[in-house]
Amino acid sequence: MDSAVHPSAKTGSEPERIPLSALNQHLYCARRAYLIHAEGVFVANEHTVLGDLAHAAVDTPGYEHRSGWELLRALPLFSDVLGLSGKADIVEVRRDASNRISEARPVETKKGPARRWGNDQVQLCAQALCLEEMLGLPKIGSGFIYHVASAKRTEIAFDTPLRNLTISTVHAVRVSLGRPAAPVAELKPQCDGCSLRGVCLPEAAAKPANLNRLFEPREYV
Repeated sequence: MDSAVHPSAKTGSEPERIPLSALNQHLYCARRAYLIHAEGVFVANEHTVLGDLAHAAVDTPGYEHRSGWELLRALPLFSDVLGLSGKADIVEVRRDASNRISEARPVETKKGPARRWGNDQVQLCAQALCLEEMLGLPKIGSGFIYHVASAKRTEIAFDTPLRNLTISTVHAVRVSLGRPAAPVAELKPQCDGCSLRGVCLPEAAAKPANLNRLFEPREYV
């Protein structure tokens, strides 16, 4: 898969599977990904609930036909090479004369607009890598992110840079989740709206430099 090295290449054995969603969480915030996937910590808020509602229509397995494509909902995905598992919201496929799948493209559902951290694109690309391995397909050219708020689809091209980023993220997630402790908390824009903010406490990590003065002896008048 281009010039990137598979995470399993150094061990020579099948790597432990990690969830596809962990790639998304890790690029958004490595500490959040660790708390969820290594420590099992999860707290719901309005954003996670809205996300669940946005996925309600695609979380029930089934299929339908639309515009010349067969739409497979809640399709389980895996990659033995990369050590991934999960499911795709929707996979649009076309079949050849022998009823074998000859084309496929994943569609990921997101409640809001596109985000700037590249996490949604990597998650979608990882789904494509799974499909290529599972179905024996050549490189899938692109997939789509469906934004529920705007009811629009954004096409994502699975070019070499994105494929390399996806594979390197798989390795980074595996290394991070294998560590004995979560990454240090850091206050950053992603903290706004994060359901784990009350658990993570990024403000505590961003203490003022003069905080120690609170404990210095002083005279009171």
